[in-house]
Amino acid sequence: MTEHGQDDKALLGRRGLLAAGALGAVAAATTTAGVARAADGAAGAERTITLTGKLPTGAPDFVYLPFDVPAGIREVAVSYRYDKPPVPPGTPGNSCDIGLFDERGTELGGRGFRGWSGGFRTEFAVSREQATPGYLPGPVRPGRWHVVLGPYQVAPQGLEYRVDVTLRSGAPGGEFTPAHPPERARGRGRAWYRGDCHLHTVHSDGRRQPAEVAAGAREAKLDFIVSTEHNTTSAHGIWGPLAGPDLLIVLGEEVTTRNGHWLALGLRPGQFVDWRYRSRDEAFPRFARQVRRQGGLVVPAHPYCPYVGCQWKFGYQDADAVEVWNGPWTYDDESAVDTWDAQLAVALREGRSWLPAIGNSDAHSVPQVIGSPHTVVFAEDLDRDSVLDGLRAGRSWIAESAAVQLDFTATGDGRQAGIGGELAVPADAPVDVRLDVSGVPGGTVRFLTDEGQLHQESLPADGAGTVVWRTTASLAAFVRAEVRHPRADGSPGRGNSMGPELPWGPMAALTNPIVLRARR
Repeated sequence: MTEHGQDDKALLGRRGLLAAGALGAVAAATTTAGVARAADGAAGAERTITLTGKLPTGAPDFVYLPFDVPAGIREVAVSYRYDKPPVPPGTPGNSCDIGLFDERGTELGGRGFRGWSGGFRTEFAVSREQATPGYLPGPVRPGRWHVVLGPYQVAPQGLEYRVDVTLRSGAPGGEFTPAHPPERARGRGRAWYRGDCHLHTVHSDGRRQPAEVAAGAREAKLDFIVSTEHNTTSAHGIWGPLAGPDLLIVLGEEVTTRNGHWLALGLRPGQFVDWRYRSRDEAFPRFARQVRRQGGLVVPAHPYCPYVGCQWKFGYQDADAVEVWNGPWTYDDESAVDTWDAQLAVALREGRSWLPAIGNSDAHSVPQVIGSPHTVVFAEDLDRDSVLDGLRAGRSWIAESAAVQLDFTATGDGRQAGIGGELAVPADAPVDVRLDVSGVPGGTVRFLTDEGQLHQESLPADGAGTVVWRTTASLAAFVRAEVRHPRADGSPGRGNSMGPELPWGPMAALTNPIVLRARR
């Protein structure tokens, strides 16, 4: 896929740039005359347009329903509903998302985007001065607008929908003034900073207000968070008053496609990243470049999440890091870590950069815990660019909570390297790998290299200890550390073993690797 508009239009044509008038028997649009209460343009008048239709199984990913906005409209309000017929066990039922594009059009990556609420809301409104969370306030200009439906599951009986678009006339109102957060907080200079890079509020499918998320971040002793709403930037202009000298708030988006989700970390205020493509459309590299041009990071999220559309299908060649730990530790996190670990050895063999791992809470609502887990990054200071630089370089480790502390180093031939660093030593020179850890009572420390686990040691009951292991650069291309909780039966778990049960308890901490280079 190129970046030329002609290719983008062809892409949308394949993926379902369908309007109600073009769906024939599948959909129809009608104006409910009885709801129109005044002539267009009269102050206080409103007119409702009703769009109805039925989508079959195999409907396009996105269906566009056009409606015309005349001059003098103050607010566009939309509500929708669809049927949910019974389906046999194991058969997906109807699920349909919704969003809005204005008169500037629906072109992929274009300027017409006005908001998205997925399946979280049944109604929303936009005007010049305000909008429902998930949607963007701004001018309501005359022209052809579109409601976009996203039928990501359609029952065998089809999906019947009804969309009511109400156009309210009147003076446009005042202009919305966004309050974006500053890009710098009061840091400690070169230091380790804790942050959660994957969070949701009412601006997508979360139930917390932004103020509640900021308060939760402070309670979790985080230094920074990233705003990552699904497919919208509507929260960007809300965070300003909630940031402070003690909390850096970085802007982003969770780009939610049908072939996996990815975090666009470090977006500039209001910069929207499109999501309307699959892996086969070859559009992902274009939007990855869009994020990098802003100095941001591209991070595949929860790559083995079993939900519809969540599993990562785009590959990792355009990624800057990968989220290997998402929320409470589960089997899909084990799979993500295993895949990431295998890629480390391949990258080092091929002489290219390896992909750093990060972990985030993905917290949406109570009882999900903000900052569990979170990423601890070594940065030059507590500002947007420095934090992103540290994450990009892999100078980071993942912690279950702020109660977990660690320091991980490799020392040899009079030199020392830390997490994300490289230690170049003679091939057979001894290298001492050391982990100092606290906050994991009865935990198990694992040292892993490109060969797998080569050392295991238990921590005392108070959860604090030091583990030292010796290797060489000829034996290990890299070394990384894991700290695990005991298993449910209280046992520490065993590496290099197989059986019907998982060999380990939940993760408490995970480091990025220290690379060992054999120096000639």
